[in-house]
Amino acid sequence: MLKDGQVFYVDYARPEKDRGCGDSPQNSGMKTDFSHISPRFRRFYRIFIGLHLLALLALWGAAALETRPAALPDLSLAEGEKLDCVSYAPYHLPGQTPLDLGTRISREQIAADLAALSPLTRCVRTYAVNQGLEAVPELARSLGMQVWLGAWIGHDPAANRKELETAIQLANRYPGTVRGLIVGNEVLLRQEQPEAALKSLLDEARRRTRAPVTYADVWEFWLRYPNLAESVDFLTIHVLPYWEDHPVAVDQAVAHVAQTRQRVLARYGKPVLIGETGWPSAGRQREAARPGKVEQARYLRGFVQAAHAQGWRYNLIEAIDQPWKRRLEGTAGGHWGILDAQLTPKFALHGPVVQRASIAPVLLSSAAGMAFGLLFSLMIRRKASLCAAVAGAWLGGILFMAWEHGVVAYRDVGEWGLLGFVALLGATLTLCHAFGQRARMPFLTAWQRHRYGRPWRMPALRLAIYFAAALAALLLFADPRYRDFPHALYLVPLPTLLALTIARLNRIGQEEGILSAVILFCALGRLLMEPRNPQAQAWAVICLVLIRK
Repeated sequence: MLKDGQVFYVDYARPEKDRGCGDSPQNSGMKTDFSHISPRFRRFYRIFIGLHLLALLALWGAAALETRPAALPDLSLAEGEKLDCVSYAPYHLPGQTPLDLGTRISREQIAADLAALSPLTRCVRTYAVNQGLEAVPELARSLGMQVWLGAWIGHDPAANRKELETAIQLANRYPGTVRGLIVGNEVLLRQEQPEAALKSLLDEARRRTRAPVTYADVWEFWLRYPNLAESVDFLTIHVLPYWEDHPVAVDQAVAHVAQTRQRVLARYGKPVLIGETGWPSAGRQREAARPGKVEQARYLRGFVQAAHAQGWRYNLIEAIDQPWKRRLEGTAGGHWGILDAQLTPKFALHGPVVQRASIAPVLLSSAAGMAFGLLFSLMIRRKASLCAAVAGAWLGGILFMAWEHGVVAYRDVGEWGLLGFVALLGATLTLCHAFGQRARMPFLTAWQRHRYGRPWRMPALRLAIYFAAALAALLLFADPRYRDFPHALYLVPLPTLLALTIARLNRIGQEEGILSAVILFCALGRLLMEPRNPQAQAWAVICLVLIRK
């Protein structure tokens, strides 16, 4: 038995009988011999193997549940009937963003986008008339489509003047194509212009064009600025149940939109266009509002059915996924499209919908991880180690899940590098423990003693994981709106850390104690703010297990 403060460390140059976890010379196959290890560490290895097997089965089960078809009501449209209108922005290819003023989208790309949309909708809504978007009315006309033409209004008066002039000219040039002119989008929400300045721009547009003129903003802002209604021909309201201050679950979302529309209509007595409504297919859950492909299909089918039955004018957000929006609105912001960034429909308008097409990639990743673990065990002269196989299978599956999340969430090379490094830390910790390396003492103690041959790398590895988890928990607590819960990243080392805790081999020092306190406080604080959010509940459980001593 090791005394407190000692470090259990395996030197792979030592004979086979002295190693921590692997086959003895008398055994072969997938069998592990613990006879040469102290009882305390034998217990750890059995717990280690058992927890990783349970975690692996749970992972496979969760992935399998996502492949079950969800039976949803079909969207029944009359023959030849299409979606009334969808928001169109062409910035769906890598590197394209309206935030870069030098970006310009080619006519060929816009024509291809509109051709892909024309079988689905009779109209597109644009938000600006620059960066190539001035070509939309002409190209839409050639396809028999119409346009809600937007003029982008921001904080720069000169840019606003240029936008308004171009929009008015296009509205007058294509009167049969431009349904109406939308002067400004959520300007009051962003606080980039006062109400008086907006009224002046709207009044000018109404004088200079015969097209109906409106302004678009979140529905609450129409109630806050009632005088603005005098300067528009109709009100354009945004009703996004997912983004509400009190998020609305998907099964109640259509009723919420109907109530909100009726409230605005009764207040002003002017026609109302639902200028934006939709549901994201990926991102963080906000209280009861859960993103997902199934949820997106459920909402859009239900909303369109209700809108067509009751004669609502509407515009769905949005036509195509916009990856650049993730920088402003998190993962959810980039995944509101009916089509993905490759112009592929995310779901059909009829029949069941699945969140995950197949469990096969998860199983293959686990198999690849198991093969890697076994190969690595052979490289260090450990024949068919059960620890290596089980740990490798778990790492293969959970790292695939982390990669899947990264594909939809990570915005640049920096995020891939930083968060990929966190995943690598967890995987390294797991493999090191699988092969017998372990440190019981805190990092600072190990560092002070490293001159005397005490290994300090394992305590440093564990401390780095705690630091990353504390930072993630703090950011989620203080600035949560656009941040995902990083479940997969911290599930990577969780079975190993839990095994150490159960085996009472997880002694920590003051530095890890402080980080644990931060993790606990922030995780419970986030849970108290979102008690109905299963993602917040899962994050709290992960954090509690992570810090449990």
